[in-house]
Amino acid sequence: MLGPVILAASRSDRMRRLISAAPGTKQVVDRFIPGETVGDIVPIIEDLTGRGLELTMDVVGEDITTPEQAAAARDAYLELIDRIKDLELGPKVEMSVKLSMFGQALEHGHELALKNVRPVVEAAAAIGTTVTLDAEDHTTLDSMFAIHEELRKDFPQTGCVIQAYLFRTEADARRLAANGSRVRLVKGAYKEPAEVAYLNKHEIDKAYVRVLRVLMQGDGYPMIGSHDPRLISIGQELARTAGRKLDEYEFQMLYGIRSDEHLRLAAEGHRMRVYTAFGTDWYGYFMRRLAEKPANLRFFLRSMVSKG
Repeated sequence: MLGPVILAASRSDRMRRLISAAPGTKQVVDRFIPGETVGDIVPIIEDLTGRGLELTMDVVGEDITTPEQAAAARDAYLELIDRIKDLELGPKVEMSVKLSMFGQALEHGHELALKNVRPVVEAAAAIGTTVTLDAEDHTTLDSMFAIHEELRKDFPQTGCVIQAYLFRTEADARRLAANGSRVRLVKGAYKEPAEVAYLNKHEIDKAYVRVLRVLMQGDGYPMIGSHDPRLISIGQELARTAGRKLDEYEFQMLYGIRSDEHLRLAAEGHRMRVYTAFGTDWYGYFMRRLAEKPANLRFFLRSMVSKG
């Protein structure tokens, strides 16, 4: 399986240099990450919201090594929120943040990440939107969930992400559904050991459905993060069975993948949110997109050959 190999490469400095220098890289990166600056991304935000879509914005970059870099990540989100305020699009554009960007892996990282993310959550709330805490590898999750719980005391709309491939996730989903959380369910895109995660695609898909059923039957707000047509159909059926209205859950998909499906779901009256990343430190995010779907890797390799 190529997925684990690509995920291992996402942590390799040598592979980072090699892939960054490859002739076809920029063409493929632009497919998933449509800009490097806030100025680049504003036309994308205006275009997608004008088409009836909602967005969740991710400033890419995870390899934070100093408190100063963590503070710069915080400030990048605050700049983005200011621009969204100027566009008067707050209710349609939320933020997705990785706590690793806010210093979670540094000394006293839990406290530092909470200190840095709180102003972002406050600023988002002030323009009528919210923040979702992205899930990263399994070693970071207890800290992420604790920060999520702390933020919800003042900002109960703060969301979080859970990953179907982890054994712990069904229990996490039951707890989050019971306390009314906004929860994005994804399959998972990190290299995890067999001791903590399902590695077989069929087992991951079954776990996804089990966890989604828990969320749909609970008191929270489920966000279905998947491009899989079968899981999308199952999600619609689970929502109907649970008696949920169209505004009581949503679909989320990545920018650049199945864009026609984004518009189809929105046209049917579903809330459809596009996960849109931007920034210069794109490597880790880009490699996970390649690992998730073989077609993305084939597209990248063809581009390298054609540009070589």
